[in-house]
This record gives sequence, structure tokens and C-alpha cells, in this order.
Amino acid sequence: MSLQHAVLGVLEARPMTGYELTQMFESTARWVWAAPQSQIYPLLKKLEREGLIEGEDQVRGERLRRTVYSITPAGLEDLREWLGQDLGKTSPRDPLLVKALFFDMADPEDARRVLEAHIVELRHCIELWSVHRDRLLARDTELLRERLLRRDPADHERIARLKAHVFDFLIDSAALRVRWVNRTIEILECDRPAEIH
Repeated sequence: MSLQHAVLGVLEARPMTGYELTQMFESTARWVWAAPQSQIYPLLKKLEREGLIEGEDQVRGERLRRTVYSITPAGLEDLREWLGQDLGKTSPRDPLLVKALFFDMADPEDARRVLEAHIVELRHCIELWSVHRDRLLARDTELLRERLLRRDPADHERIARLKAHVFDFLIDSAALRVRWVNRTIEILECDRPAEIH
């Protein structure tokens, strides 16, 4: 997945300013694709140059100016083409797994502290994702409501379920990870031979 296509997908629901997109990627969208503000604004300019989005300058008050971006037909075509492409090879990057590979060299208490903190974070995420999933199923998120305004009402249930299903994956993955981390803690606590000096 690319940030470009994540932005196009969000703009398909409704036009937004760069600030609104940044807020979205710092809140709910970060759960599937994180993007700092420093990446959003240059990308918007690039997408506009390529004709995939268009920006409309709006004046608010005497001096306040903002640009509202919307997807163009070319942007929608690019998004749909990307959606139909194979995923290709993915490269895993997981700091926890890298650490776990070398926990044999760590102080067991330090490793345990890292793992327990990770469990706390995972459980917090599971709570957040569960609430968001339920809101999607109830069609109670602003972006989903706006997207559904332009879709056939007969398709609303399927669209909401597809979006909620992404959060089912996140929840299930985090629950599996909690089990794995607990098992790692058990392994760390197994009898260890005395250190040789």
C-alpha cells in the first residue's frame, strides 16, 4: 500500500484540506497506515501536479486561506487500478520480533518489562479498534456516512462490513500477539544456566 492510494481513498469519500487529512492520518487512519504531516503536504502537491486530485482555494474571513482537495476522475481511475493489482512481496518490519531474537542477551527483567508494556498497548488498541469497528457496523463514522451518500443504499451494509472487517483483522492480530508475548514471557522465565565469567 502506498500513502498516495490511502489519500486518494480518503478523498474519494469527501474533499478535505491538508490539515483535515493530517488529522485523519493521526487518528483513525494511522491504525492501518501512519503518515506524518511532513509527508501529507508534499504528496498533495505531487498528486495535484499529476492531475489525480485538484485543489480549490477557499477564503475564510479576511486573511485565512485554505485549499480543499478532491479526487479527480483520473485519481479515481488510478485508485481503482491500484486496488486491482497484486500485493507483491511484503517485507516484514517488526521491532518486537527483532528484539525477541536477541532477548537471550537481555536482562530478563528488562525484556519482561518491554513485553508487559507491549501487552498493555495491545489491549488498549484492541479496545479502540473494537469501538471503531462497532461504529463502522452502525454506520456511525463521519467519513463512512459521507461515502455512503454517493453509494447505492442496497450496498451500504456490505461497505460497512468490509470496513469493519479490517478492524476485525487488527483485533484478531493483536489478540494473537498478546498470546505470543505471554508465551515469550514464559520462555524468558524458564530456568537459565548460571552465567559463565
